[in-house]
Order: sequence, then C-alpha cells, then structure tokens
Amino acid sequence: MHPHSTLPVSLPDPVRADEDHLQEECAVFGIWNAKDAATLTTLGLHALQHRGQEAAGIVSFDPQDSRFHSHRGLGLVGDVFSDSRVMATLQGTRAIGHNRYATTGATLLRNVQPLFAEFAFGGLAVAHNGNLTNADTLRRELIRRGCLFQSTTDTEVFVHLIAISLYATVEDRLIDALKRVTGAYSLVVLSQDALIGVRDPMGVRPLVLGRLPGEGGKDGSWFWRPKHAGWTLLARNSCVMWSRASLLSSTTAVCVPCAVRGHAAPLLCV
Repeated sequence: MHPHSTLPVSLPDPVRADEDHLQEECAVFGIWNAKDAATLTTLGLHALQHRGQEAAGIVSFDPQDSRFHSHRGLGLVGDVFSDSRVMATLQGTRAIGHNRYATTGATLLRNVQPLFAEFAFGGLAVAHNGNLTNADTLRRELIRRGCLFQSTTDTEVFVHLIAISLYATVEDRLIDALKRVTGAYSLVVLSQDALIGVRDPMGVRPLVLGRLPGEGGKDGSWFWRPKHAGWTLLARNSCVMWSRASLLSSTTAVCVPCAVRGHAAPLLCV
C-alpha cells in the first residue's frame, strides 16, 4: 500500500442538535374563572403548538348548567377549532386542553386527550404530558380487575386508578393514584369544583401557574401551562396544586404533599 494512501475512516453519525436536551412532548393547558375559557384555551394550545401537532382537544365545564362539553380532533389546533359552531358548543368558565405528540398509542381519535369519564362524584377530565415507566404493568393489573380500556395511552391508567380508589374526594383519589405511578409526567385535571395541576416528583415535566388580570378590579383567571422560556416555577418537591372556587379570590396556590417514595413535604408552590 502506498504510504500516502488514505484509508476510509468510519465516523460516527452526527449528533442532532435536539438530542442534547430534554424533548418537549405534548402540551397541556387549563384555565379557571374565565368568560370564554375554551377560546382562551385554544389560544394557549396554539401558543404551545410546537409541543404536539398530531391532534388537539378541549373539555370545558359550564357551572350554569353543570355540564361538561368536549371536542377532540386530529390535526393542528387551527384546524380542529377553526369552526365557530364547534367553539359555540364549548361553553363554560373553566376548561383544559391538550396537544398530542404521540409517545404511546397510535394516532387515533380515541387516543386524543383530554380524556373524560363520569365517576360517582361527577365528571372528570384529564390531560397528560409525559410517560409512565410502569404503565404496562398497571394496565395489566387494572384489566385483571375488570377495568375496560378505551384507549392505548398512559393517560387512561390515571383515570382507572382514580376510579378504583376508595377515598372520597377528587383530590384524595388523585393523590392515591399518583402513589402508584412512576415516570416523568404532568397533568391538568378538571372536575366540577376544581382545576388541578400535577407534576412528577422530580419536576421533569413542570407546570407553571399563572393569572390573568380581571376586569374592573374583579378576580382574574388562573391557568396552568407547561414550564416555558421566561417562566418560573417555585415548587421544589412533589406536590399537587389546585385552585377551588372558594380559593380563587386568594393570591396563594394550595400545595398538598403526595408523600411519594419518601420525598420531603413540599414548600408553598407559588
């Protein structure tokens, strides 16, 4: 071989720029005490469109008629919620929404969130971002107990764990369910009486609690959304944070420890 010949060198594939940092998957948004809650939720999901482009959904609740309203569809937010007739059906002053980026389950309408179910205590809607590392184990266990799954997403595991909990209140049932799951996740949960935000014990999928100014000195609207550039989350430990109608006049968010795997009790969240 010629001393100056060049041998082919096998170089590693270039590392994509987006593989060096945490991937953003799915968007969750929730708002409470807003005149056009579904419209504001649509705007929030549109701002979070980069987190998921496969499907979008909104569940709203109208305290005037005590009914939940839902619309879900495949595609971008602007496509799913462009029809004024659809928006007219999403009545109410509180709502949650979700943009789907598939990490589990096929892109089918039955996998589009938020998921909604009727319980003994009333309706409950759940929107979830992240993955549960023990979802398959929990799913098999729940199926053996007789639970009927309608989707293939991790989100429905939360719904069934809440359903089988023996606690009385929504908050206690949710905390009971969270003790069973492991992984990186965040949730927004809407019941008739509360908008609840949850993040995993390690804060891998954090949420931000914000507030819109009210008109004429009235109380503004509270909202949850994923942590984003320029936003700050003050929570440091595993917790469930919710805003009830009786608490919304306060500027303080309530923080309830989950007592998950020995994590210390949380400080005041916001």
